[in-house]
Amino acid sequence: MTKSKTFSSVWDAIADTPEQAANLQARAELMRQIAAIIKAKDWKQADAAIHCGVTQPRINDLLRGRVSRFSLDALVNIATALGRRVHVGLEVA
Repeated sequence: MTKSKTFSSVWDAIADTPEQAANLQARAELMRQIAAIIKAKDWKQADAAIHCGVTQPRINDLLRGRVSRFSLDALVNIATALGRRVHVGLEVA
C-alpha cells in the first residue's frame, strides 16, 4: 500500500513549487472575483468583454476558470477596466 500525500491546498498539489502554487491561487482568486462582478451585473459574455476590454472568448475562458490562460497582469488589467483596484497582501505561511 502506498502512503497518501497531504497538501494544504489544491494549488500545492498541482504546482511544482510553492511559488507556482501561490501564483495559481492569486490568479484563481482574481478570476473568481471578476466572475462574481460579471454575474452581479447580469452581463452576457459579449457585454462583459466590452466592459473588460477583452474578447468574448477570453471572458469564456475566465468564466470557465481556465487559470493557465491568464497572467496576473492580464487579470489586474481586467479588474481595472471594471473600475476595481487590486490590493495585494501577504500572510505568514
